[in-house]
Amino acid sequence: MKQSVEAYEQLQRPNRVTDNLIHFLVKYGTLLAIGLIIIFFSIVNERFLSYENFADILRSISIVTLLAIGVTFTLIVDGFDLSVGSTASLATIASAMMLVWFRQELLIAILVPLLLGLLVGLLNAFVVVKIKIPDLLGTLSVMYIVNGIQLTMTKGFSIYNNMPMQDGSTAPGKFIPSFLFIGQGELFSIPFPAILMIGAVIIVHLILSYTTFGRLLYITGGNKEAARLSGVRVERYRVYAYVLSGLFAAIAGIVLASRIGTGQVSAGAPLLMDGVAAALIGYSVFGAGKPNVFGTFIGAILIGILLNGFTMMNVPYYAQDIIKGTILVGALAFTYIRKGKFS
Repeated sequence: MKQSVEAYEQLQRPNRVTDNLIHFLVKYGTLLAIGLIIIFFSIVNERFLSYENFADILRSISIVTLLAIGVTFTLIVDGFDLSVGSTASLATIASAMMLVWFRQELLIAILVPLLLGLLVGLLNAFVVVKIKIPDLLGTLSVMYIVNGIQLTMTKGFSIYNNMPMQDGSTAPGKFIPSFLFIGQGELFSIPFPAILMIGAVIIVHLILSYTTFGRLLYITGGNKEAARLSGVRVERYRVYAYVLSGLFAAIAGIVLASRIGTGQVSAGAPLLMDGVAAALIGYSVFGAGKPNVFGTFIGAILIGILLNGFTMMNVPYYAQDIIKGTILVGALAFTYIRKGKFS
């Protein structure tokens, strides 16, 4: 009998080792990957570890992180927002219009795009929550609507300082220094957009983790019917999620406009994939297995470092998408392995 028990334990020991290894990779695999990627790029390019390069990385991931925070809110309530890229584009154009076309000051250049972001969020909520069109189809429709609006407003042209107007005159306004500081400035040698990003991550993390509002968002996404029977206003919290998604997409658009100093049409469209990937990679950080803002932030760091490093290596942009997709598949694979083995 004793020999049988010992034989059984020997058979189980490799399984336990495998499970422990998988558990470790699920919890810390993303952080390990970031460390290995930094080491690799620092070896192949000595300029990778320079302050200037890390400042560029922080500026770029700040925009992706802000966008991805909005996506995270919708994922928490078991939704999905495909319109964040177009919303960011609309905000970028709106800021540029206020400054260059209408010669407005900083406050208006910020408030108008924020208001437009909230309106897009409300439109998404109306389509998805009230009309009950599936999230992917509803937000995809809104994405096309918003993209059409910003192209119609600009007639397909970017907005920049001293641009010619239709009447033959020159645009009366310009990108003012106080607005450009949002995307290009520094405080205590730290890029200002990075400070905005870190502040947003901390605030949203505190809200989601330590407030009734955050807990009810997670309850709504966990089981809508159970939440409804418990007295949670499910539809209201889903509306909140889409409105917050629109708001953060607009903030990302403002930072983007101030960083590049022009209002480029469809500038936010390429950010959609990065934002969604960052939010989904966040599932695997520390084995969370659910949408969370800290994981989203780590996902944005991973993507930002990859893009920066491969750009410095002159890897074509279309090949970078293959790499990002592979990283996303790996992160999601670890998430579903965790659900199968540890849930």
